[in-house]
Amino acid sequence: MRYIWARLWTILISKTFLIMLLIVNLLGSIYGYIWYGDQLAEAKLIFLIFIPDSPTATLFFSIAIIGWLLKKHWRLFEALALVTLVKYGVWAVVMNLMVLNELGSLGFAGWMLVVSHGLMAVQGLLYMPMYDFKSVHIIITAIWTLHDVVIDYVFNQMPWYHMLNQYMTGIGYFTFWLSIVCLIIAIFAMKKRFSVAPNFV
Repeated sequence: MRYIWARLWTILISKTFLIMLLIVNLLGSIYGYIWYGDQLAEAKLIFLIFIPDSPTATLFFSIAIIGWLLKKHWRLFEALALVTLVKYGVWAVVMNLMVLNELGSLGFAGWMLVVSHGLMAVQGLLYMPMYDFKSVHIIITAIWTLHDVVIDYVFNQMPWYHMLNQYMTGIGYFTFWLSIVCLIIAIFAMKKRFSVAPNFV
């Protein structure tokens, strides 16, 4: 198993693969911001930065990848990327499965959201050996992440899932604890640097 992971890691940190991953994430961010267009058009200016959750997560990761390609650690973006990729990746999968339960079907676009957001979470976890953030970066990330929960569920700026409106209180509670779990994952990543990573950057 260690051999398989080592071979996989060689691929994951290759320059070619990182460039491909960067392109995919940047395109995903662009598509995501377009997808949020109607909601952004109706939102107050002070809320805009907190509304497009998933595209901002992939943007954070894109910035982290650029750092790696330059042989640098942009630690705050690494911390933000890990926490938000896992949080919003898992969140979107759960929301779409709730939509499936509510409506009885998702359609092609819905299943594409499930797959793409699931892969968001996976990539955030796969690159845990690369992250080199410190406690201060986790603290800033925690403030950002928990503040985003407040913006979404106190000021009603959560992503539009009208068919799930009746469950918003429970969804907000779930999102808060999902945020806490993701922050715990970040703490674990900080404390346990994996042996395959240290010499890359």
